[in-house]
Amino acid sequence: MRVLRRTPGARRRRPRVRIPRTAVVLLACLPGLAAVLVLALCANGIGRRATTAAARPPVAARPAALAHTAPKPHIVPRSAWLDALSRHAQPPPRYDDKVVAVFVHHTDSPNGYDCADAPRIIRYLYAGQTGVRDWDDIGYNFLVDHCGTIYEGRAGGVDRAVTGAHTQGFNHRTAGIAAIGTFTAGMAVPKVMTDAIAALAAWKLGLADVDPRAKARLVSSNSLSRYVRGATAVLPALAGHKDGYMTSCPGAALLARLPEVRGVAARLQGR
Repeated sequence: MRVLRRTPGARRRRPRVRIPRTAVVLLACLPGLAAVLVLALCANGIGRRATTAAARPPVAARPAALAHTAPKPHIVPRSAWLDALSRHAQPPPRYDDKVVAVFVHHTDSPNGYDCADAPRIIRYLYAGQTGVRDWDDIGYNFLVDHCGTIYEGRAGGVDRAVTGAHTQGFNHRTAGIAAIGTFTAGMAVPKVMTDAIAALAAWKLGLADVDPRAKARLVSSNSLSRYVRGATAVLPALAGHKDGYMTSCPGAALLARLPEVRGVAARLQGR
């Protein structure tokens, strides 16, 4: 019998355990499959979150078309009625952040004028307010004649929120629109005039996305108004002068037409 001697220092070999080749391949692939699966799940989640975020943009990123705006009507510049002889030096215009309400006035001047004379009438109003009353400019932001022509009044830019001098206590964050003429009870108010006022109010209020049929919160700056200084008044966004001041302006006839004007203005804003 042959005896096998173990060489000193040599290790004893353990018997090999054979693993099927298919099992080896599967075990080798498991970490990769797990990684791929994790990556796939993460990618899917990011994609869903990205899609959701893209579908729901922040409010600030929404298209401007979603706001209730109205087309800007044609406005005759003040250079059409203010000539070099009538113009005088005045301080720079004052501005607010936006216009949240409109006050409608009448000029309390004769009605039987030709529309071609409107620039001359506005020039007389300017002279009276800057002369006798010692104002720095005409108080109204806009004026409308009975042919529906809109004129720029107070200086500063029709697209901006110019602080006017039209409604005691409520000149800030508002615009004054004056109908040229007298519209007390029984007087006819031309539809073309009220349509022009509606178009102007719809555009001006639309710049701040204000509904002409809504209410506006305004803070009185003068106790000579219907509200003491510092008081908050809730007034129509498209108001008559008498809503903020003790007066009959814009006259009973024009005041009675304001609900209609509000409705037309709202429709022009797409409401």
